[in-house]
Amino acid sequence: MNLVIDIGNTKVKVAVFELDTIITAVVCEEINLVKELKRISNQYTFKRSIVSSVKDINEEYLEELQKLPFLIILNTDTPLPFKNLYATPSTLGNDRIALAAAAVCIHPFKNTLVIDAGTCITYDFINAKNEYLGGAISPGIAMRYKSLHQYTGNLPLLSKNEEFNIIGTSTKSSIHSGIINGISCEIKGVIAQYKQDFGDLTIVLTGGDTKFLSKQLKNSIFAHQNFLLRGLNKILTFNNQ
Repeated sequence: MNLVIDIGNTKVKVAVFELDTIITAVVCEEINLVKELKRISNQYTFKRSIVSSVKDINEEYLEELQKLPFLIILNTDTPLPFKNLYATPSTLGNDRIALAAAAVCIHPFKNTLVIDAGTCITYDFINAKNEYLGGAISPGIAMRYKSLHQYTGNLPLLSKNEEFNIIGTSTKSSIHSGIINGISCEIKGVIAQYKQDFGDLTIVLTGGDTKFLSKQLKNSIFAHQNFLLRGLNKILTFNNQ
């Protein structure tokens, strides 16, 4: 069994894999990570483990993590199951590395665009040669709502709403239209650009806002809620072959 840990900007995901199958997966606050690790360690016996973090790991957590068996702390020096052609590989986020790994393992030798809708919306492209070329980063849904509130004098702080009209008839409905319709058009536009440049394209949508955004999009998209965790598991397996 493998233990996979993803420390994100807002939440931590922990999963136990048996080969390529997720046996259990939990989402917790970062402050509860050590508690969750102890609970899972008491329930499952795993031989290998990997941790990915989009930020510096807290020393307290790091001390606990280093007790895990055959631990890999993902970084830019970790051997990967794809060729990284990013111009500045040392700046490439661990989350994007894991997504690329999942793409080449789940959709090998295909032009694949991975869209991760979380705190930020990231676009990552892997070509049919299993080469990672790069992508884009833009603000996520919650970040857009917060920015409209924080950087203006009178706009209220709202939460995402599935029901919106293209023409907003009030300040609140105009905000919903601007953000949700704006993100939908952005994603559709990016997909169209990649299809124009690369032809046949596999599209994967993942991240915390997957379910919400998949309802707004009409493209043929593979929705994978745990795509990043699967990528981390693939990297761990790749380093033990």
